[in-house]
Amino acid sequence: MTLTSARPAAPAAGQVVGSPWPASARLAPNGELTVGGVALADVADRFGTPLYVLDEGEVRARCRAYRAALPGAEVLYAAKAFLSSAVAGWVAEEGLGLDVCSEGELRLATAAGFPPERILLHGNAKSPEELRLARRLRVGRIVVDNLAEIPRLAALTVADAPQRVLLRVVPGVAAGHHEAVRTGVAGQKFGFTIEGGDAAEAVRRILEQPGLVLAGLHCHLGSQIDTVEPYLGAVERLVALLAEIHAEHGRQLPELDLGGGHGVPYLPGADGLDLDAFARQVPARLAELCGRHRLDVPRLLVEPGRAVIGPAGVAVYRVLTVKHGTDGRVFAAVDGGMSDNPRPALYGSPYCVRLIGRTATNAVRAVDVVGRHCEAGDVLVRDAPLPADLRPGDLLAVPVAGAYQLSMASGYNLVGRPAVAAVRDGGARLLIRRETVEDFHGRELPH
Repeated sequence: MTLTSARPAAPAAGQVVGSPWPASARLAPNGELTVGGVALADVADRFGTPLYVLDEGEVRARCRAYRAALPGAEVLYAAKAFLSSAVAGWVAEEGLGLDVCSEGELRLATAAGFPPERILLHGNAKSPEELRLARRLRVGRIVVDNLAEIPRLAALTVADAPQRVLLRVVPGVAAGHHEAVRTGVAGQKFGFTIEGGDAAEAVRRILEQPGLVLAGLHCHLGSQIDTVEPYLGAVERLVALLAEIHAEHGRQLPELDLGGGHGVPYLPGADGLDLDAFARQVPARLAELCGRHRLDVPRLLVEPGRAVIGPAGVAVYRVLTVKHGTDGRVFAAVDGGMSDNPRPALYGSPYCVRLIGRTATNAVRAVDVVGRHCEAGDVLVRDAPLPADLRPGDLLAVPVAGAYQLSMASGYNLVGRPAVAAVRDGGARLLIRRETVEDFHGRELPH
């Protein structure tokens, strides 16, 4: 089972659209596209555009797929992909933990009622205030990412309430769709390298602190990884470090966190990480290597974010202008762009797009779907095959919009961030309202 098949049952009406759209997506003869039993054009008319639509059933089904595939592991949803109070509630109800990396994510999650003991806090530059908040809330684990955090965190502990920590290690495994997100290799800001002894020194310092409990090792290789092999390589190097820790300190660490980065398809026919293959091969390799080193097998932790929320999201835009150049290029400018989806500009990330809400002519032409911002690089989809009669007022939908779009959104050109709606079982509700000009004005002080 690949992550594309970790899907809920879908309504029977209409033609199945298929990957990379949500499993519930259906296309009616009149061109209407429904998700979760709700017509996207109707939701756009009701809540305005740009609009992000989340299929709640898909999010929940993906949470369940992870728990079913990895019954012996602990699965933590990576909040950085996208977090709202509703999403925190869905994840908690489905039995997942939560991986956060800022005060904002931590406060939102706990305010939404997420159990703090199921929260893991990480980040390469956690502030003293964030560490104090994590201790006050009694979060379950904190990932140590630099030497300065060790005494700082130890000073916040008391003898009868030690803090469980994981040590972030750089295993020297290159993986990920772009060099900017390859975090498993030396030469970047995260963690402690194994080679050269940085990780060994951090282990020694943590073990010297009576208020800290070294629960295990942590790593994160990168993002949008679609094969199991990098994770197998990381397991091999991390188990070797576990063996060194046991030999030098007589300690067996009970947890091993392989992070996330599980890839999903963004285009029809593209590959994502095969969850069944991951669940079959990684625990087996971990057990094999621990047996070889005569170690107890630590509990596996994984942190999927994109693989849970990404395919559940659809971005809906309205076409503002269609420009036909003398060179034959066609540009369709929409009412959103790089302020709500910076990934194409940052990483060259590919997307597909389709017209929704009406039927169109059979003729298609290549169209660059561009945003409204004052940057030549504000292009959402290049050379998209769209109807030749595309016109202002049309609606366009972009799938796999749930992860690393709104969570990375900006206020460029003072264009407010879009609203977010959830759909499920034929109903739609607003989760997050649209950011307005008044919101920007409200941050200014009299002068």
